[in-house]
This record gives sequence, structure tokens and C-alpha cells, in this order.
Amino acid sequence: MHFLCVRCPLKREIGPHWYSARLQNFLPVIKESASQTRDVLKQHFNDLKGTLGKLLDERLVTLLQEVDTIEQETIKPLDDCQKLIEHGVNTAADLVQEGEIAILGGVGEQNEKLWSFTKKASHIQLDSLPEVPLLVDVPCLSAQLDDSILNIVKDHIFKHGTVASRPPVQIEELIEKPGGIIVRWCKVDDDFTAQDYRLQFRKCTSSHFEDVYVGSETEFIVLHIDPNVDYQFRVCARGDGRQEWSPWSVPQIGHSTLVPHEWTAGFEGYSLSSRRNIALRNDAESSGVLYSSAPTYFCGQTLTFRVETVGQPDRRDSIGVCAEKQNGYDSLQRDQAVCISTNGAVFVNGKEMTNQLPAVTSGSTVTFDIEAVTLGSSNNNEGGNIKLRVTISSNNREVVFDWLLDQSCGSLYFGCSFFYPGWKVLVF
Repeated sequence: MHFLCVRCPLKREIGPHWYSARLQNFLPVIKESASQTRDVLKQHFNDLKGTLGKLLDERLVTLLQEVDTIEQETIKPLDDCQKLIEHGVNTAADLVQEGEIAILGGVGEQNEKLWSFTKKASHIQLDSLPEVPLLVDVPCLSAQLDDSILNIVKDHIFKHGTVASRPPVQIEELIEKPGGIIVRWCKVDDDFTAQDYRLQFRKCTSSHFEDVYVGSETEFIVLHIDPNVDYQFRVCARGDGRQEWSPWSVPQIGHSTLVPHEWTAGFEGYSLSSRRNIALRNDAESSGVLYSSAPTYFCGQTLTFRVETVGQPDRRDSIGVCAEKQNGYDSLQRDQAVCISTNGAVFVNGKEMTNQLPAVTSGSTVTFDIEAVTLGSSNNNEGGNIKLRVTISSNNREVVFDWLLDQSCGSLYFGCSFFYPGWKVLVF
């Protein structure tokens, strides 16, 4: 028996009970996948039988119509010829009878009838008959059927479909995020060359999986995840140059205990999505920085901003985090905040750093990773009560620096500010 080692973001003490529970978890997977495979096979072959029967019926109708057409086209001239001959014979018989009557009549009556008989006879072409088709031109219908098609179809049917029990890819890791789960997968078959991957998920209470990603990457963050709700994930792959997908991986269950990040609703100048994790700078006049609804970012986590669309950049634009909300500022380029401008400039407590990141463009992802370096009062903190190590990454580049705060705070706010409309930012 082959076992897959799936890393988990939470550390556990591994013992006999863990292995027993692990084995017990495998049994439902085997039974459920076997039941689903039976249902898929039955449905597929029923559909195939119906389709083949329909195609055979359509072909039979076409051939019967062809027989009817040939029969009608070849019989009609012969029927016309037969009718013409019968008409000529009947006309000749009538004329003979009229001649016999004329001969038997009186002299005066006989002359008149003979004159009428002679006149009619001169207008009737008794020696003119329609051309009879040659024997080689007379069709004789028959059905030409190739019995070898049965062997061909039989060979294809016997080779159609396979039952696979070893998927070439398996889910390797599930990492919780605020309002999302990062799913990572890997190949477990070294001989399999993957062209694309397909990731699906569903709530454990649902019976239907839905596609969430198709592509060549081996990692994807599934958003719109409700906190403390179990979800199932599975992945499959498509081989290089192939059209069909591989068998599904063993489903893995994951959930997020982290509260989703949300922007503050009702802030003038910004329109929010239904889940309040996407902010769009609209045409209305803005009154400052759009903050998060609560301080939901904690040190040790990764805060990610993904720029969906861009507007006109301004050096005063900002995306970042801060210790507290402060009204009256039009940017996060202020004290007690760190941020990046849309031109790539990095600001720490209102001061621009020498190091700069690439300018923010559509599709750019900006991440903040913050860790506490020193807690409490210290003579080496330059008067600060807390020193945080901040890493800002964007477009495959990063800057690392220490951020000094006046006082300790358990969590941080995030925010953004744009002076021109068109900017749309997703946070997770």
C-alpha cells in the first residue's frame, strides 16, 4: 500500500492514535471514490448506448430514404411507358372495331363511316412505341453492408475506458489565510509530464465540486472561504499533448480560522465588493485613506494586496499598514505607517527609503510580512517600544527594514489611498 505524506500547517504529536485515525480516514475515501467511479461508468456507457442507437437510427433512415428515392426515380419512366403502350393498344382496338362496323353498314352509311375510319387511322401512329430501357440500365437494388465494422466497433469498445487507482498528482499542503486557503500540490508519478492542472473545491456539506483553477501552476489561493467551515479540495492533471484529465487526487479537507480582511464600508470615494475584500476607487471625491474595518493583520502572517486594475498614478498614492486609523491624512505616507506608492517608492513613518520597488501595474501583487523583533522598552530601540521587521515584496523584488513604533500593538490596520479613479485592489 502506498501512503501520501501531506504536510499540515499545524504541528501535531504523531503517535499510534494518529496513524489509526489516518487509516480510518482512508476507508471512506476508497469507498466513496469506488462508488463515484461506478456511477460515472454507468452513466457514461448509458449515454454512449443512447448516442450510438440514435446514430444507427439516423443512418438507417438515410439509407431507407435513398432506397425510396432510387425506386421512385426508376419506376416512374417505366410506368409512363406502360401507360403509353396500353393507351396505344386500346386506341387500336377501338379503331379496328370502328372499321368492322363501317364494313357491315349500308352503301351510303358505309362510305361515310369508312371516310371517318380512314381519317382517324391517318392520325394515329400505331407503329410508334416508346423506347424500352436496356437490361443494363434497369436498376436492381441491394444493401451493401460491411460486416467488418462489427469487429472494428468491438475492438474500440473493448479498449474504451480504463479504471485508474493511482492519480499522478496529490495535494501536498493546505495553508489558511484570512478569507482564503492556499492549496499546493505536487506530482507523485515521476513518469508523468503534466501540461495543466485542474483544482476543484466544495463545502463538505455540498455534493457538487466546482472548478476554481486551471493552469500550469502548482499553487493557488482559493478565496471567498468562510471562516471555520470545512472545505474539500481535489486536483487532477492533463498529460503533455493529451486532451483527457487524469484521475482525481485523494480529497483533502481544510478550513481557515482567520477572520477575512475587509475594507471599511461606506467610505466616500470607494466602492466595495459584496465580501468587502475588493475596493474600487470611483469617480467621487475621496476624503482620505480607506482603512480596514478592523485591525485584522497580525505579525507572522502574510498580508497580500493584488491590483486588479489601475488608474492614473500619483506619487501620493499608498498601499500599506498602520498602527491605528488617523483621520485627516490623504495618504499612508505618515508617522506610524509603512506603505508603498504606486510608483514603487517605500515610506516608513512618513520618510521615503532609498531602496525602491518596481512600479505597481495591473496584476501586481504586493505582500507585507511583519515579524516582531524586540518587545517592551529598551535603550537600544531608539525610544521605540517595539521594533518590527518588515518585508515588502512586489514583482519579484523585496525590501527589508525595521519599523519602530511608539507603543506595542497586538494587531495592525491596513489601508490604501488613490488620488485618481480606476484603481481596484483585492486584499487577502
